[in-house]
Amino acid sequence: MKITILASGSKGNSVYVEGEDGALLIDAGLSAKEIRTRLAAAGGDEEAVRAILVTHEHIDHLRGVDVLARRFGVPVVGTGGTLGAFLDKRTSAKPVETVRATYGETLALGNFSVTPFATVHDASEPCGFCVREDGIGFGCCLDTGIVTPGIERALGTCDAVVLESNHCPQMLEEGPYPYYLKERIRSKRGHLSNTAAATCLGDIGGNLSAVFLAHLSEVNNTPEKAVAAAESGLGLYLDDTDLVVSGQHEISRPVIL
Repeated sequence: MKITILASGSKGNSVYVEGEDGALLIDAGLSAKEIRTRLAAAGGDEEAVRAILVTHEHIDHLRGVDVLARRFGVPVVGTGGTLGAFLDKRTSAKPVETVRATYGETLALGNFSVTPFATVHDASEPCGFCVREDGIGFGCCLDTGIVTPGIERALGTCDAVVLESNHCPQMLEEGPYPYYLKERIRSKRGHLSNTAAATCLGDIGGNLSAVFLAHLSEVNNTPEKAVAAAESGLGLYLDDTDLVVSGQHEISRPVIL
């Protein structure tokens, strides 16, 4: 399994998961044209994509989903709440296939087994996904305000994870955002801080060969701060873990599991 982050941040998110026989997109928060451009630059194969998994309906995760699903001829997979919001937002009358996912229940998508787990965010039934193929497990946890025991259990079964590390609490507190937005970001239904991400990695790090830090704020965080926190959280596990920072404007280096 090969994992590449095509984009990650408040302007758009997308993860490309390539398996032995097929591939998946998790979120498509850039335009369809930009996703296709980045997918080609990453060496991905449009024809290999079996489905587009959607974590929640916010535009930075959803923007290109409708067009890409129809162009690739693949289903959009999400929880009932996410799919309902997605269908409400659609402006095209052209049909699109959807597959409803339920927390904790595994779906077969080509050779992949996909299991959604609940996240905590100000969206309709948001989720993360555990993706498995041939005994390899990959977990994707993007927007979430807190790490619940259920999230840790899901990610703790994986060989690699994408984990939100959105903000430095001090930078957020001292930064330019208005008070209401600061409160949203640091709420239980907001975004995960570097500190919270580091704590999660400390709890599950013994099982991980790779970690992608994702959804870093361009205003309230720096890659250096996110990495320092993650390294502290991983502790003794750090030497055995490939740590990758994913950004908004560039494609991450791929990790092969």
